[in-house]
Amino acid sequence: MTCPMHIQSYKFKPKSYRDLPFRIAEIASVYRYEQSGELSGLLRVRAFTQDDAHIFCTTDQAVDEFMSVFNFIKKLYSVFGMNDYRVRLGVRSKKEKYLGDNKMWQKAEAKALEALKQSKTPYFISQGDAAFYGPKADFLVKDALGREWQCGTVQVDFMLPERFGLTYVDKDGKEKQPVMIHRAPLGSLERWLAILIESYEGAFPLWLSPVQAWVIPVADRHLDYARRIGQNLRDQGLRIEVRDEQETVSKKIREGELAKVPYLLVVGDREIKGKSVAVRQRKTGDLGPMTLDKFLAKIKTEVIKKQ
Repeated sequence: MTCPMHIQSYKFKPKSYRDLPFRIAEIASVYRYEQSGELSGLLRVRAFTQDDAHIFCTTDQAVDEFMSVFNFIKKLYSVFGMNDYRVRLGVRSKKEKYLGDNKMWQKAEAKALEALKQSKTPYFISQGDAAFYGPKADFLVKDALGREWQCGTVQVDFMLPERFGLTYVDKDGKEKQPVMIHRAPLGSLERWLAILIESYEGAFPLWLSPVQAWVIPVADRHLDYARRIGQNLRDQGLRIEVRDEQETVSKKIREGELAKVPYLLVVGDREIKGKSVAVRQRKTGDLGPMTLDKFLAKIKTEVIKKQ
């Protein structure tokens, strides 16, 4: 966990209410000693990467900060096209032990509930799914088999600030204890990647595809033109491969379709003469010849629209 290190960053120098909210984020390597039977591909691993962050704020700021993180997670998921999820509010179970006293837990749970109600997002309450230091709202995303996995999370914590002696000077000149909000929008990046691969079935949206287009020369005499086209597109920030293998065009197109490459650009005598490319789009099929500028404009429009 990265919590102790971020707490030390907060304590590096004294804070006043003017310094809050104090936010610190990190792409962190974290570890969990999962039992061998619990491991499952990228979905559950012992070493993973987390988009972790902590927000230190006043009690009055807690709901707004929680809401801000919550809405950010929802927006982030919509960019990926991940809309099939549920939100679980994990609270204490009477059978288990947690840090802190009842008063602090009631306060933290009230803040989390208030924020969820304001967000107008459907949620359900699950006893026993709280973190040991406070309640948390988890985003449960389904994989290809319909199993739910916890991904994003946002948590309200009054316990660790007390345990680590965190303070700030308020407007009245008195020292007070901040609220600590833990947040990881995607959670385990490995788990998120596994769910994305299954969800898209390998057909990633254009902006996310590892390779966005193949340039396919019809014959050897078209290879120089294909390479110039490829380099031109790379210079525009696109991820391009020029398929210069000694194979037929139809075979390369077939391989591109199986690989689910978003665009296949075929170039031959007609394209060289017209300074264009013959565009084939995944699922849609042939779009006909286009100048490079027109193709670039189409790609940029598609990326903006998808996001």
